[in-house]
Amino acid sequence: MIREHFEIGQTAVTIISDRKYLKVAKEAIFDARSQIGSKIHQDPFFGTTYEPYRPSDKDDHVVRRMCDASLLASVGPMAAVAGAIAEHAVTAMRDAGSEYAIVDNGGDVAIVCDRDVNIGMYADVNGRRLSIRIPPTDDVLGICSSSASVGPSVSLGRSDISTVISRNVTLADACATTLGNLIKERQNMEEHLETVCSIDGITGCLAYCDGVLGMCGDVPELVSSGENDHLITKILLG
Repeated sequence: MIREHFEIGQTAVTIISDRKYLKVAKEAIFDARSQIGSKIHQDPFFGTTYEPYRPSDKDDHVVRRMCDASLLASVGPMAAVAGAIAEHAVTAMRDAGSEYAIVDNGGDVAIVCDRDVNIGMYADVNGRRLSIRIPPTDDVLGICSSSASVGPSVSLGRSDISTVISRNVTLADACATTLGNLIKERQNMEEHLETVCSIDGITGCLAYCDGVLGMCGDVPELVSSGENDHLITKILLG
């Protein structure tokens, strides 16, 4: 099992898998970026709008998933771009035979795994770094996050972290943006968590704002990140 950082254009991912699946992941990332780039060339509005964007019958697979996610989450399609690329890569790795594949695209994580994996959160939660412990899964799972205080992504809210879990990684990414935009104070956090968790395809979500951690739906066990809390993705090899 190896861990490799890979960058192309604005995409900066960490790939964790057996070495033989690295090429599969990288080719899928190039393919996803090509699909998205072609769409933006055809319609620059696709790359800039913050509003939901309807797909066309002529759109490629990755673009259609981004559009569908934008409609469900009420955000622009590019809010789902990182999750869409990660999902495309891990799906290709799984289809090639990998039972353990992780692609972390700037905090938007797609995963299949045959053992427990801890997905760490960058944001401090009451002075601690926490991780979400993901049990073994042979279906692609998305754990995607948005933050108003960490990273370069645009957030219209104030949460330190808003995380959404779904079997649809592209949708999880879009909904993480939605949740992050909605949460502007801790008093309304529960309501907004329930709103996002009610979106068809969302398994669970959590958020941290103003010293309060809230959760809704089926959220896996939270554990301390321990001494490796500088890593966003931690591997349990036991």
